[in-house]
Amino acid sequence: MPPRALSPAGIVLVDKPAGPTSFAIVAELRRKTGARTGHAGTLDPFATGLLLLLSGSATKIAQCFVGLDKRYLTDIDLTARTSTGDLEGEVVEEQAAPDREELWARLARLRGEVELPIPAVSAVKIGGERAYKLARRGVEVEMPLRRSRVDALDVIACTGEEVKLDLRVSSGTYVRAIADALGGHCRTLRRMEIGPFSVDEADPDRFIPADEALARL
Repeated sequence: MPPRALSPAGIVLVDKPAGPTSFAIVAELRRKTGARTGHAGTLDPFATGLLLLLSGSATKIAQCFVGLDKRYLTDIDLTARTSTGDLEGEVVEEQAAPDREELWARLARLRGEVELPIPAVSAVKIGGERAYKLARRGVEVEMPLRRSRVDALDVIACTGEEVKLDLRVSSGTYVRAIADALGGHCRTLRRMEIGPFSVDEADPDRFIPADEALARL
């Protein structure tokens, strides 16, 4: 098979819908262009929002974008924890939602430097195998903790049983783990920003030149 083309080259910002995997979005761009295509971080199928794809020769600079901070919006159901930390998992615990004072106390503990367990359905390797593959087979493993930085955890709305948050976090932070620490699970998850790039700029037909993208960092 001949090597994939190095052009069109550039950074492509895509607003991922709920449903398809991030790899399906990458494959779609690859089919359209015929060029080598990569990504700078995935989203779960149920999640929406910004994906940063790299096309052609720009794939060589993917590592420049992988560690950028992220901004998310999420709706968290405070009445139940699930096996996955989101609405696709099985309910493992139900409880009354915390009152406002307790919710604010839990939020305060999640700001700054935090250590949270990596979700069982993540792509992290446990004993050489992806955690989500083990979870699908029903294999229970003790997930390692990951240190993350939560720069902002702002309440946009709170209805008692549900809270909507605006988060700014370091790369590698699992919002589902934050939801679980609050006693609930993510009903929705939308990535708004990756470093200096915003979902408002998303255009699957625009290839931002690599030097222009790097100049923003």
